[in-house]
Amino acid sequence: MRGSLAPETPRLRTARLRTAGAVIVAALAVAFALDLARTLPLQQTWFDALQRVSPRAMGLTPVTIVEIDDRSVKALGPWPWPRRVLAQLVHQVNAYTPVVIGVDLVMPDPDPLSPERALAHVDMDVALLQEIGTLPSYDAELASAFKAAPTVVVLSEAAGASATNMHVFPIPVRDASGNPEAAERGREALWSYPGAISSLATLNDAASGWGMISVPDLQGTIRRVPLVANVNGTLAPAFALEMWRVASRARGIRLLTADGAADSVIVGDKRFVTERDGAVRLNFSHHDQNRFVSAVDVLSGSGGTERLHGSMVLVGVTALAIGDYVWTPVGEKVPGVEIHAQLLENMAENAFLVRPPTAPLIEALVVLLLGALLVWMTPQWPIRYVAPIALALVAIVVFAAYASFRTQRLLFDAATPALAIVLLFGTLVAMTLASATRNRKALQEVVQRQREESARVAGEMQAAQRIQLDTLPRAESLQDARVDLAASMVPALDVGGDLYDFYRLDERRLFFLLGDVSGKGLPASIFMAVSKALCKSTMLRDRGADLGTLLAQMNTEVSRDNPAALFVTAFVGVLDVHTGELEYCNAGQENPWLLSPGTAGVARLCDGDGPPLCVVDDFVYRPGHRRMREGDVLCIVSDGLTEAADATGALYGPERVERTLASARTAREAVDALARDVAAFVGDAVQSDDKTVLALQWRGPGAN
Repeated sequence: MRGSLAPETPRLRTARLRTAGAVIVAALAVAFALDLARTLPLQQTWFDALQRVSPRAMGLTPVTIVEIDDRSVKALGPWPWPRRVLAQLVHQVNAYTPVVIGVDLVMPDPDPLSPERALAHVDMDVALLQEIGTLPSYDAELASAFKAAPTVVVLSEAAGASATNMHVFPIPVRDASGNPEAAERGREALWSYPGAISSLATLNDAASGWGMISVPDLQGTIRRVPLVANVNGTLAPAFALEMWRVASRARGIRLLTADGAADSVIVGDKRFVTERDGAVRLNFSHHDQNRFVSAVDVLSGSGGTERLHGSMVLVGVTALAIGDYVWTPVGEKVPGVEIHAQLLENMAENAFLVRPPTAPLIEALVVLLLGALLVWMTPQWPIRYVAPIALALVAIVVFAAYASFRTQRLLFDAATPALAIVLLFGTLVAMTLASATRNRKALQEVVQRQREESARVAGEMQAAQRIQLDTLPRAESLQDARVDLAASMVPALDVGGDLYDFYRLDERRLFFLLGDVSGKGLPASIFMAVSKALCKSTMLRDRGADLGTLLAQMNTEVSRDNPAALFVTAFVGVLDVHTGELEYCNAGQENPWLLSPGTAGVARLCDGDGPPLCVVDDFVYRPGHRRMREGDVLCIVSDGLTEAADATGALYGPERVERTLASARTAREAVDALARDVAAFVGDAVQSDDKTVLALQWRGPGAN
């Protein structure tokens, strides 16, 4: 078949698959080393799953949230409340001596409910208006409350640049190497906002601290919070970080950088390690109502307010209609004020999650090692063995990442490398199956070609077999009542190296021959045909010569063109059909058997021996003589019959030939009896040599 693919050797196929697999593994390792997996949602889903399976245990919290909940709104009126009420709430909280009060409310405009504004457009007595004007505004009352307490107010992200300067303490930046340029690069690497909205200047001036409440909401879930952000060129602390500064009575906040990125934030004697953009990863716990105290309970002084003492207090809105709610990695939607509470708890417990800077390289190494193992195994081992190993490797990666998270709060991505390993295994299996399919197709083409070639050769061999058998004379062609002749040849292969022949030399003499060429198959059959033709031409050329002389001439003729150094064993004889006189020569052939009906036993002709043809040059063969009696049967066999072996390797042997011939009365009976007995002896064993039998019976001169 033209243009067909040649089948690959197993070594070549394995090498090709391993090369392709190695390229894929190398590409995956480079991708992981460059931390490209962070752009995929799978990595973040894995980190969220870790927190969902093992959230931070909620212990004694240093934070209390005074919530403006639905119950408070129902009791004190709709939101927004007059800031006088907020002032009362701050005063009441401060009465319990908290360490800091964080007010999670943005109030950029004057209070519209303050009397001087609420009644400004109402027609009333001028004197009354003047009296109202002498009353302190609600904003002033709230500012007074802020000034009397350690209060932190908020800054919120704005869409554009701030109209006024932000009211924050300066945050100095210092690089670990002391390089100002590196410190500036670290400053530029911080999370940035275009601007910020702050509360009224009156309120800001009265507060003790100011912090950003805007938290990046990536993919709908809060995961990271910047401790320090760059707001249009001004560094601003996170709301919770500023509360920590005020609570610890620290003078300021410092930002340390390293290698051109943020490294940590220092507040007093406390150091918080950050990621390169100044953010930290929160280790979330479940929502816990024990963090919360209702504002209406604080104002009324009812139960639960004792927790405010010595606590970091957050004041925020949680009422469903007006509060902001966000999702956390543990799968819960919580009030925004609770994010600041959990950040403060992480700071107190030093419980931040850490994504090590070397994590991408470690994950790349894991993919490289496990991928290399799969690339080595998959093309060579059965899939039923490799598949469980691949699953076990994935399980090991997942367990190791989970153990690192559980014990050290380290975040290693197991999902993306596991997926990469699974996809790599699937790709290798697909490539292996595709290669096997191509190879199988190529092998099928080869087999088909071989079948066609075998069919052609078989046809030619069958034709050769027919030609060979057609060259052997048939017994019925003799047509002489004085002689009964039968012969059989069963080649071991399609064609054989045995031969027999008989023909008349004249009216009285019958020549017969049985030979066996060394070897078998096509070479032996060709040499057999040549030997048979040379022997016949020699006999017919000099019919009156002595049989020994003629056999010597045959030896010379057959030996002349014999480059393969084959030899021929032969028994030749001439029978005078009128007198029964038998002249014969045996050139290395099995001594024939002579059966005399009516007498006991079987005789053998053991004289007239000589070497096989083509063995000894110019050997002088001396013929033997025997007068056959009427009814005598001469039986000649090739060594393929006496040496026929059964399944155990036992040989048929001349003794069994003699026993089988003892009951034969005619030439045909002798041939058929031997054929049946040999077949029964051999059974299913493979025939190893050609089997030939020639039997001749002289019936006497008067037979008709």
